Amino acid sequence: MSNLKRKAGGAAEGNDSKKPKANGSITSFFGAPKVAAPSTNAANVRGPSSPSFDKQKWVDSLKPEQRELLKLEIDTLHESWLAQLKDDIVTKEFLDLKRFLAAETKAKKKWFPPAEDVYSWSRHTPFDQIKVVIVGQDPYHNDNQAHGMAFSVRPPTPAPPSLRNMYIALKKDYPTFTDPPNRGGLLTPWADRGVLLLNTCLTVRAHEAFSHANRGWERLTQKVLDLVAKKRTSGVVFIAWGTPAGKRVQKIDRKKHLVLNSVHPSPLSASRGFFDCKHFKLANEWLISRYGPDGEIDWALTPGNTTKAPPPVQKDADKQNKGSGGLEEAEIESGDEEALEEALKLAENKMEEAKMKAAKKEHAVDGGVKEDDKSSPV
Repeated sequence: MSNLKRKAGGAAEGNDSKKPKANGSITSFFGAPKVAAPSTNAANVRGPSSPSFDKQKWVDSLKPEQRELLKLEIDTLHESWLAQLKDDIVTKEFLDLKRFLAAETKAKKKWFPPAEDVYSWSRHTPFDQIKVVIVGQDPYHNDNQAHGMAFSVRPPTPAPPSLRNMYIALKKDYPTFTDPPNRGGLLTPWADRGVLLLNTCLTVRAHEAFSHANRGWERLTQKVLDLVAKKRTSGVVFIAWGTPAGKRVQKIDRKKHLVLNSVHPSPLSASRGFFDCKHFKLANEWLISRYGPDGEIDWALTPGNTTKAPPPVQKDADKQNKGSGGLEEAEIESGDEEALEEALKLAENKMEEAKMKAAKKEHAVDGGVKEDDKSSPV
């Protein structure tokens, strides 16, 4: 069984403000270039935390049959999502879906993805970390493909045709993007960066497309989309490719969120506009406008590769250096005017001392200064 735990990323530490030493110089004030401070909206990239939820108390409140039918949800659905969906998974319709899956298993009918991966999307993208939602349809129905995330496949399975077309569109948006090695198609890096890869149906019988459709998954996944749209009020990007996915996002408030629609990346339809839809770039432009640089998604899937533009801090610092008479490295912290003024005064004093020394030296050459004065301190 795959590891069901996922570590949360640590918060970035802030930089302490610098002050010049009592006998410092102008260069002691200007340190190495610092990463630009995040936008004032950066804190909103993470959504509201899940409501207070006592998981054990909720489990104890279930009837024995409910507890048995919902064992997969109790054990593998991320708690941030369980807190949001706990009332939906005890409905008659959902429990009937779980009875159907149990009957499939009892009849030795193989279905995908493996049970422990049905909710992998929830563990890689907790509720409060969503930036983008990509809506899929049915899981892949062949062996070693589906693992609980739309469009994604685990190695050594090569990327399916739809995903390869997504790579083509990505390269048009970001020429620095490179295909994963060995024709790979694992999209967990996207999920870990806040891209919810959600199929509208979460299971499928082996080799029988849409065999688990209209059994109850659609209602649950629609609830997922509705919850994101309702509770992530600062804004999320919804990407829907194909008519079925487009119907799922029809009612989303486009004043709060960005909704991007296009034809499906399948080879049957991609040539009708998918390759030039620019959804990956448009998503990032909107996220940056909302949240600043922290909102941007890195779409890279190859170690050492990135689709993010390098921060312009060094370039700006170089311009400032040229305009300040050649200071080596400079980026002044806002709100530090008093310290800057002190440093500038120190620099001016040193320049004045240098002028005086130069003047005395010139007089000495002309014979206007005694020999003893040449070595006397200024």
